[in-house]
Amino acid sequence: MPSNLDRFKTDLEKLIEFGHKLKISMYLITHPKEITKQIKEGHGDKSQEFIDSLPHFNSEYERWYSESIAVLRQLLPDRVEDFIQHYEPARNRKDITYTTYRIRDFLHSVTVTFGQDTLVSPKAATTHFEQQYAILSAARARFESSLFNIRQMLQADLMDEEIEAAEHLAKYKFIRAAGAVAGVVLERHLAQVCANHELKPTKKNPTISDFNELLKSNDTIDVPQWRFIQHLADIRNLCDHSKVPEPSAEQVNDLILGVKKVMKTVH
Repeated sequence: MPSNLDRFKTDLEKLIEFGHKLKISMYLITHPKEITKQIKEGHGDKSQEFIDSLPHFNSEYERWYSESIAVLRQLLPDRVEDFIQHYEPARNRKDITYTTYRIRDFLHSVTVTFGQDTLVSPKAATTHFEQQYAILSAARARFESSLFNIRQMLQADLMDEEIEAAEHLAKYKFIRAAGAVAGVVLERHLAQVCANHELKPTKKNPTISDFNELLKSNDTIDVPQWRFIQHLADIRNLCDHSKVPEPSAEQVNDLILGVKKVMKTVH
């Protein structure tokens, strides 16, 4: 079974390869004659086949952008803001110029003209995509660097195994035990999320609710996420305290599924 580290590396390589194809697709839009000539020189009779195999930039970029951010948050969190700024125009932007043009403008085919002259065209976005591609490609080095900390990925592997154990316990009707295991996984995951955002609980032995409150108060999660996690914490408490009513199989199943969702969506 591949580890989270292997999966991340595979996903990154796929994103880099797809990003290269998007780059060619983008240049076909902004510099059609030059790029078509280069493709013909490189692919000969199969030039059109190669062009037809390229992704359509305007329909495929958003998916690549979202998946790239998810990977960068794990591998190069300090570059995520840079990556986003090449897509998003500045909030205080007053005019669209060559220096303020962004990829979002490209996706809307924004062009600035004055009379018969084109002042800013979609070509202005190509350097921004080049930068995004370079940032994503730089993440590859993290897998080869001795400075890369794989502790989080190893911990994620362990939590995946523990969730599988909880599912196994629930399958054989060890309901309270299954909920207790799932609760431990949730607490550990939230602790790691807090650590990732450099948030320190005030309590010596914080609970799920403590981590949840800390994440909400620092705008790391929104109110619906906070309520959802608190609901899971309530079910976990049923499983951990023998004097309260026995948790139902349905409640524990909701807890396990909920923990899996939180692990995928709260980082």
